[in-house]
Amino acid sequence: MNIHVVKVPDIGEGIAEVELVLWHVEPGGTVVADQTLVDVMTDKATVEVPSPVTGRVLALSGNAGDKLAVGSELIRIAVDETEVVAVVKQRG
Repeated sequence: MNIHVVKVPDIGEGIAEVELVLWHVEPGGTVVADQTLVDVMTDKATVEVPSPVTGRVLALSGNAGDKLAVGSELIRIAVDETEVVAVVKQRG
């Protein structure tokens, strides 16, 4: 099993932190690549952050309303070849 760490993306020049608005996943759940993980907000816009990988959610780095710095850990996803195949088959 490999662990993929998704970091808070740099979503605009001069943006140093984002506020977590809404998680679309929870620990233990499965995600597929390009599935929305979380909505984050800056002083200018709300942005959906997609998953770059397929796997199982291990941990979230905060709750709605929390602020996170750009580049800090957002979410940890377990990526296992066997698990990825099972998720893809399950979702069709």
